[in-house]
Amino acid sequence: MKFVEEFRDPHKARALLAEIERLAAQLPRARPLQLMEVCGGHTHSIFRYGIEQLLPDSIELVHGPGCPVCVLPMGRVDDCVALAEHPNVIFTTFGDAMRVPGSRKSLLQARADGADVRMVYSPEDALKIARDNPAREVVFFALGFETTMPSTALTVLRAAEEGIDNFSVFCNHITIIPTIKAILDSPDIRLDGFLGPGHVSMVIGRAPYDFICRHYRKPLVIAGFEPLDILHSIYLLLRQLAEGRCEVENQYRRVVADGGNDAAIRAVARVFELREFFEWRGLGSIDHSGVRLRGEFARFDAERRFPVPNLKIADPKSCQCSEVLKGALRPSQCKVFGRACTPKTPLGSLMVSSEGACAAVYNYARTDLIPSRELQEASE
Repeated sequence: MKFVEEFRDPHKARALLAEIERLAAQLPRARPLQLMEVCGGHTHSIFRYGIEQLLPDSIELVHGPGCPVCVLPMGRVDDCVALAEHPNVIFTTFGDAMRVPGSRKSLLQARADGADVRMVYSPEDALKIARDNPAREVVFFALGFETTMPSTALTVLRAAEEGIDNFSVFCNHITIIPTIKAILDSPDIRLDGFLGPGHVSMVIGRAPYDFICRHYRKPLVIAGFEPLDILHSIYLLLRQLAEGRCEVENQYRRVVADGGNDAAIRAVARVFELREFFEWRGLGSIDHSGVRLRGEFARFDAERRFPVPNLKIADPKSCQCSEVLKGALRPSQCKVFGRACTPKTPLGSLMVSSEGACAAVYNYARTDLIPSRELQEASE
């Protein structure tokens, strides 16, 4: 298939659903099969296209912590605000991080209060701002999984090559493999398989997921993001379970090479090193789950160049993002979902990003999941 419409063909979707129902019937269970999509892009597509409602009741999709904005702890947002409010700093960030609430304010509120916070589409945009403003310090808010690490690494290498000394990175890049392991080690989560992240896998390839099958006996299928990709991946997972197999399969072969992207991997390895641990919103501290700049590039590390509070801030007690991130609670089961917490007034990060599970449910799910008062307000 070559065109996007082909990946949304209703006839092919019905054929896949028939096969999914056939395989699901061969797997009698005392509880529904729980399949976790790790990537926030998958969560968005699942709700946008109503895939969850098409599946048989014996299959339950669990929405994992695959949105990098959503797992950013509140204390790191406070650090961003502190950097943005530092004299002479231009703070640059991706747009979906602007509205993530900190304990005092978001970056958007900091900009309204006078901080020079600018939205960029890539770290290269931030580097250009540094070139154009040599008398100002430009900080780039680097976040994301392995998908966005290479672009940050290559930008740091370019800044070093060009001798641009007024550019630095506030590094919040995180890694997917320790996160999946932390989920599998969680005692209150019982999963039967994974839809693997397509964009991360484009960089790291297939092999890093082998331990999931080898040690935890859970199948994983690297999945694309169109409706037929997701349905096909669910079918492949069920086929593995029905045949008693446990493997890493690559459904997204048109984008993901089994060996990943060598050039991207080399750039990341040259610029970054693993942190001993990193704090995740909802998951706590996870060993070796984040990266920082190597000592060779310390002059581009904003945490070494500027004082930051680096405090651990607890989420609001009313917010249940942590349970939703681990898949222990569905977004609509949160007590503030659609009431105190909406896309207009987010209490938690899951309601901010378009890839967040709560925002996806709010925007695309059945209307009976959203309190009627909020529906009325949204229509006005």
